[in-house]
Amino acid sequence: MDDNQAVNALVRRCVSGDAAAWQEIVQQYHRRIYNICYRFSGSPDDAADLTQDVFIKVYRTLGTFDGSRAAFMTWVTTVTRNLLVDHFRKGKYDRVTDSLEATPGGQEDGLTVGEQLPDQAASPEERVQSQQTQKMVHEALQKLSPELREAVILRDLQDMDYKEIALALKVPEGTVKSRINRGRTELARLLQRTYRQVN
Repeated sequence: MDDNQAVNALVRRCVSGDAAAWQEIVQQYHRRIYNICYRFSGSPDDAADLTQDVFIKVYRTLGTFDGSRAAFMTWVTTVTRNLLVDHFRKGKYDRVTDSLEATPGGQEDGLTVGEQLPDQAASPEERVQSQQTQKMVHEALQKLSPELREAVILRDLQDMDYKEIALALKVPEGTVKSRINRGRTELARLLQRTYRQVN
């Protein structure tokens, strides 16, 4: 049984009322959903609330998932993305958050940009440098427009392919590629500017 079949079987068990199957789904997808929410909102507290909202939405709409049309991760990403867009439309969050202090300072979950595992052999100076770089990338991401930010996050930080992103965002693959290119260019420009200010 491949991964897709295993997940589809898990979803079927959950829809039929198997609580253990739901727990398994939450455990498997919690980190990825939290990461998308965190990178989009820029605040650990908002990300935790949004992640909870996503799981409530996923649970309520699980019966509509069709494994023959899309992979479960693509479907979950679409649900997450739609919920985030709704929140932003309601004006609950500003595009650039005021709370840049809310950037993670080595959370135990390791929920930092790139999800790098800390190198145990790294010197304290290298670890500080790595944390500063992650903080700069995170802050620059918050300055991108939401459509560019989500494309870059899904491609470069969630490792989704163009086709999956196109399905999740409900836009053509060409639009996805264009947004990713524009997002990366803008991100590089912002990081260069920040780097010049720091040095």
